[in-house]
Amino acid sequence: MATGASKTSLQHASWSYTSALVDAQGRVIARPQGEAVGFTDDLRSDVALEMVSLAGGSFQMGSRGGQGYDDERPLHFVRVPAFLIGRFTVTQEQWAAVMSWTPPYRCPGPRRPADRVSWDAADAFCRRLAALTGRPYRLPSEAEWEYACRAGSTTPFHCGPTLTTDLANYVGEHVFRDEPPGVYRHGTTEVGAFPPNEFGLYGMHGNVWEWCQDAWYDDYNGAPGNGEARIQRGARRRVLRGGSWHETPGNCRSAVRLGLDAEEGDDFTGLRVALTLG
Repeated sequence: MATGASKTSLQHASWSYTSALVDAQGRVIARPQGEAVGFTDDLRSDVALEMVSLAGGSFQMGSRGGQGYDDERPLHFVRVPAFLIGRFTVTQEQWAAVMSWTPPYRCPGPRRPADRVSWDAADAFCRRLAALTGRPYRLPSEAEWEYACRAGSTTPFHCGPTLTTDLANYVGEHVFRDEPPGVYRHGTTEVGAFPPNEFGLYGMHGNVWEWCQDAWYDDYNGAPGNGEARIQRGARRRVLRGGSWHETPGNCRSAVRLGLDAEEGDDFTGLRVALTLG
């Protein structure tokens, strides 16, 4: 899909990062270091979009029987082609650089996620971003999103068997395994506030739910195995992933799915963009 000549400045970039792995008690047991590569796309002189390049690969999507919710099954293999995905959730300053209107943010702040964003608005953002840059930006497929979130992990969270509020923004008064309770911040935090996963992606657990391209289905029976979005003509219910600041840790797992009507945008919904080049 082409949108014409490129209109914004695209520059190759790399970012060094340190992630964190925890045990079932939430204790940090390792701090892997790495370097994410990709590019920056200048939306205006003081606002850029940072995109991380992910190599293609295969992974098991969903949850095994007896784990998670019914809509996360059956566990199935998916091969995802190479693509790029936002290093961060789309921020309010990025939204302002692209769109001519502003959602009624619950948690204002230029480096906080754009919240109260419906799927319709997220799709409009991607289309406007594509027109602005000359590159075919889009929402990630649900398979791409989970592949990106897991970053090679098979545990409930990319950081391990549990989560802590030192690593993500969620309702820390609840626990998932044997970790101590944490804090409940009652709102979003700025992007990049917590360690990234081992792909160098930030905020994949908690903060805001992120819209995907896919129509909502009650399970994975019949789901494509090639990483493409699962689309249904006329479908209005769409998929969100990742959890939010207002969820328990169990609802911020890598495999958790949420379905909402496309016109519904609430305090907890935002987006992250994806791109295929070539």
